[in-house]
Amino acid sequence: MSGWPPPPPGPPQGPGPGWTQGWTPQGAGPPPTSSPYGAALGPPPLGPPPGWSPAPPPPSSQGTKVGIVLGVVGAVLVIALAVLVPLAVSASREDEQVAVDSTLDAVEVFEDLPTTHDDGEISYDQSPPVGGPHSSAWLDCGAYDAPVPEENVVHDLEHGTVWITYEPGLDQDEVDALTEVLPQNGILSPYDDLRAPVVVTVWERQLELTGADDPRLEMFIREFGAGETAPEPMASCAGGLSPDSGGTNA
Repeated sequence: MSGWPPPPPGPPQGPGPGWTQGWTPQGAGPPPTSSPYGAALGPPPLGPPPGWSPAPPPPSSQGTKVGIVLGVVGAVLVIALAVLVPLAVSASREDEQVAVDSTLDAVEVFEDLPTTHDDGEISYDQSPPVGGPHSSAWLDCGAYDAPVPEENVVHDLEHGTVWITYEPGLDQDEVDALTEVLPQNGILSPYDDLRAPVVVTVWERQLELTGADDPRLEMFIREFGAGETAPEPMASCAGGLSPDSGGTNA
C-alpha cells in the first residue's frame, strides 16, 4: 500500500484526559472566552458563591473554664462579705463599749441634795439613794450579807463613805472580789431590784457596773473615794450601828 508506513504522529490536537476548563495547550494563545456552544465563559469567580457562610467555630473550652472560675470567685466574695461585714460591725461596737468602760463618763451626778436628819422612814428618788434626808445614826463600815437600812447608809454617804451594792444571787467569787476592793471607809451590801449587777455610790455620784471585774469600779473609788463630794468628808463610818435587818459585819 502506498503511504505505508504511516507518518509519525504530530503534536496532540486538543486536551487530553483530565482536561479542565481554562487549560491552554502550549503555544495555543490565550484561553477562549466562549465555549464551542456560544456561552460566555467570563473570568473565574473571586469569592464564595451567593448564600455561602462559614461554619461557626467550635465552642472554646478555655472560655467555659474562665466563666466557671469567675462564678466561683463571685460566690466566694458574696459569702465573705456576708460573714465579714457583721463581724466588723460587732468588733466596732465592742471597741466602742471598751472605750466607754474605760472612762467615768457614765457617772450620774445629783446636786444640791439636803442633809437634814429624819429618823422616820424615808422614800428616796434614787435607787440606791445617793444622798438627801437621812437618819441621825450612821451604819458601821464593813461588808454585809443582807440589805441594810437606806436611811442609815445615806448618813454614811454624808461622811464620805463609798457604798458598793450588788444584786442578790451574784456569784460568790464576785462578791469576794468586791470585798477585796472595798475601801476602809466603805460599805458593801446586796440590794433588791438593783438595775445593774453592781452599783457604786458616794454622796451625789453613782455609777452602774457590769460586775466585780468592771475596771471603772477602782477608777470610781480613786476619783471619789476620799469624800470629794461629801458634805462631811473628814467624818468616818466607823463606830456606827449594826443594822437591825439581820445583816452582820463581815
